[in-house]
Amino acid sequence: MKKEKIGGFLLVSLGILAITIMFFLNPILQNEEYHSFSDTRDIFSIPNFWNVISNLLFVIVGIRGLYMFSKGRRVELHYLILCIGIILTGLGSAYYHFSPNTQSLIWDRLPMTIVFMTLFSTVISEFISKKLGNFILAPLLLIGLASIVYWVYGETHDLRPYVLVQFYPLITILLILVFYKSNTSTKKTYWLLLISYLIAKIVEYYDDFIYDVLTIISGHSLKHIFAGLGLWVLLKSYEERISIMK
Repeated sequence: MKKEKIGGFLLVSLGILAITIMFFLNPILQNEEYHSFSDTRDIFSIPNFWNVISNLLFVIVGIRGLYMFSKGRRVELHYLILCIGIILTGLGSAYYHFSPNTQSLIWDRLPMTIVFMTLFSTVISEFISKKLGNFILAPLLLIGLASIVYWVYGETHDLRPYVLVQFYPLITILLILVFYKSNTSTKKTYWLLLISYLIAKIVEYYDDFIYDVLTIISGHSLKHIFAGLGLWVLLKSYEERISIMK
């Protein structure tokens, strides 16, 4: 059996398994303690200063991406939406951290679904089928939006669909990198992105411990920095590819 066929079987099986598990899990509710971060310092009259300001990296990365794509002869829709999603993620996360609560968290998570789903469709487009990747872009974005709407307006305020939207694409991308080849991008860049995101989630988990040790910055602020750097590396690889195509 060819490697791609094994990968396809695993991708379909993982999707079925993930959706099945989601339905059997109890509803996941938003823990209000989530809004309690270790570094709450007010600097220059900005509350939670470093958690707010560290999001500027996303905005810079996204604007830089839009600028570099504007110089290309032809730009894929995926990349434009990804850059816009990155900018909105930075703005939404800064807004949330300025006043952390469940209502402001909506504007943090909503643009992140744009990034997750656009990356998912981009990888499918580059490694499996460009036609398929283009076809599923809009449905994936709608699914991401629906996961937030279901959390906010659903009867139980259930986060299960959002959790699926956040983690299923990442696991799927990992499988695609293992089992598929691409003529348009290097696997190294996507591996670096996944590694940076893993590090970001780890430092986020150890938010208090890192702040106690370093005292100048917390794990959550470092999360923004590592995630932003991973996206920076990814967009740089796109830029190099566009420059070759000129």
